[in-house]
Amino acid sequence: MKELEERINKDGRVIGKDVLKVDSFLNHQIDPVLMEKMGTEFYNHFKDAGVTKILTVESSGIAPAVMAGLKFQVPVVFARKHKSVTLQDDLYTSEVYSFTKKTSNHISISKKYLSSKDNVLIIDDFLANGQAVNGLNDIIDAAHANLVGIGIVIEKSFQKGRQLIDKEKIPVYSLARIKAFDNGQVVFQPEDE
Repeated sequence: MKELEERINKDGRVIGKDVLKVDSFLNHQIDPVLMEKMGTEFYNHFKDAGVTKILTVESSGIAPAVMAGLKFQVPVVFARKHKSVTLQDDLYTSEVYSFTKKTSNHISISKKYLSSKDNVLIIDDFLANGQAVNGLNDIIDAAHANLVGIGIVIEKSFQKGRQLIDKEKIPVYSLARIKAFDNGQVVFQPEDE
């Protein structure tokens, strides 16, 4: 998605060798116009997949997931990272390690919001090492639901996440694919690679 790549170049900031900070439009302050365009992109790509639910992890995946849910006209369910007094029993759970935050989280979804009748599209903000996607896929498997695809806002192709998903033969669509960080600059992967 050209507009997203331009926004990453304009407002993103490379930190170290493998972190991209995009908090001015994606995961702290949210640009709703850009989110709506992302939702449309995901819808156009997966519109024939029979999506009945969209699944994400709190919190940065929620905005693009909601916009995709609006286009698909289906519910969006987000896995919670923190325990709540309102979310105690009858849960699907998985453990997810965040390389950016250097912590593990137990994510959970109420069993009443995901079932074997659902065709699930995962939407997430980043794909790097594939931990969030794997955790969500564990939950989808536990619910005996059907994973029909994965939509990623920003993929870091130089990390192992995509290779792990490709082994599972799950359709993945990333709006921006980053090939490398070069002296603080983002190098995007051409669409034909």
